[in-house]
Amino acid sequence: MDARNIRRLAALAAGVLLAGALSACAGTGSSDSSDAVIAPVSVALSEVGGTTVTVQVGNAVNLTGDDETFADWTADIDDPDVVSFVAGRTDGTATFNPGLKALEEGDSDVTLTNSSTGQSVSFEVEVTAR
Repeated sequence: MDARNIRRLAALAAGVLLAGALSACAGTGSSDSSDAVIAPVSVALSEVGGTTVTVQVGNAVNLTGDDETFADWTADIDDPDVVSFVAGRTDGTATFNPGLKALEEGDSDVTLTNSSTGQSVSFEVEVTAR
């Protein structure tokens, strides 16, 4: 094999690798965007009371604004088939806010209560299709 054919073969291999890398980034390539990554919906605990938070199935609600007692929040969820609570926690050096995971389409009232501060906040979560 001469040098020219080796360069062609190398260029072809590089093209195949690049195409594979790009298709891996793009997901399955189907018109269904169910494999697309979506950012969580962030809402401030101090501002969410009395509102409706809309989130897609499979996504999450990130409850922000409590840097001190974030692990002390609990939730009373009207319809646990629609949304579930994820407690705030510390894992090594990482800190995770409390949140909600959208499980299926529907609406649910949510009341969050902080056992340290006594603070309580109620709002509605509307889960929509992806």
